[in-house]
Amino acid sequence: MSEKFDCRDAFGKALEELAASDERVVVVVNDSVGSSKLNAFKKAFPERVVNVGIAEQDLIGVSAGLANGGKRPFVSGASCFLTGRATEQIKVDLAYSHANVKVCGMSSGIAYGELGASHHSIEDIAWMRAIADMTIIVPADPVETYQAMHAIHKFDGPVFLRVSRYPVPVVHPEGYQFEIGKAVQLREGSDITIIANGTMVTVALQGAELLAQQGIQARVLNLATVRPIDQQAILKAASETKGIITIEEATTSGSMGGAVAEVVVQNQPVPMRLLGFPGVFMPTGSVSFLFDYFGLNPAGIEKAAFELLGR
Repeated sequence: MSEKFDCRDAFGKALEELAASDERVVVVVNDSVGSSKLNAFKKAFPERVVNVGIAEQDLIGVSAGLANGGKRPFVSGASCFLTGRATEQIKVDLAYSHANVKVCGMSSGIAYGELGASHHSIEDIAWMRAIADMTIIVPADPVETYQAMHAIHKFDGPVFLRVSRYPVPVVHPEGYQFEIGKAVQLREGSDITIIANGTMVTVALQGAELLAQQGIQARVLNLATVRPIDQQAILKAASETKGIITIEEATTSGSMGGAVAEVVVQNQPVPMRLLGFPGVFMPTGSVSFLFDYFGLNPAGIEKAAFELLGR
């Protein structure tokens, strides 16, 4: 898993293919063509790029209008601003109205690193989870990002797709097929389960390798779809292993870890540890520094596993 890729490239490639096959596909951006890796799309389909400028609330309203007119809008912009500034419009214009709009949050999590808390997008999953009828997908690698784009194009209704700019390796085997609402098991294990998505799937696999050296067999689940959540896979893990660790590049308040905990506590209670950003504004630093500072690394997973297993 040495070579790493920017998932925005897979996003742009998929969008070009979708536009070539479906004349209804349009892109709505907030002065974010370059940061969304859409320069090639704009060159190929200049008449299908709507740039509203830095006006995220207008961005969502325009996309809803385009959807009502029969278009298939893909909204693209920095996730921190797209979800933070336009939550009301996403709630009312998209979710409540069941508008067929795909909201694609770019450079999510802490990808902006040193730009600090104003540019960190760690609350976006929690915000979107609080809105009824929003499907939420957090791909782990370029393979899953590309497939998720094609899947949401076929899906009827509003979707929040969270795309990272932080480079990641390919974690899915050849022949993998993404399916909305389905978790995928990437590693077997009977002692403990690690549930991750996005950039943290790679870390989860590395953590499982570290635990194996200690004689602990960790199951690894990629929970790319946060909503609708794969309850069956979660409860299977809860019943077959001694505890669950969730790890994500997001706040631990209401994001993927919280969603898993809701399923577990109401159906199959087991010990859990939620790894993420613990409800704080983070210090300024590089992405790698912040991951290590908050224990979003293999050593952090090892520590959490030892706590759960009483070692």
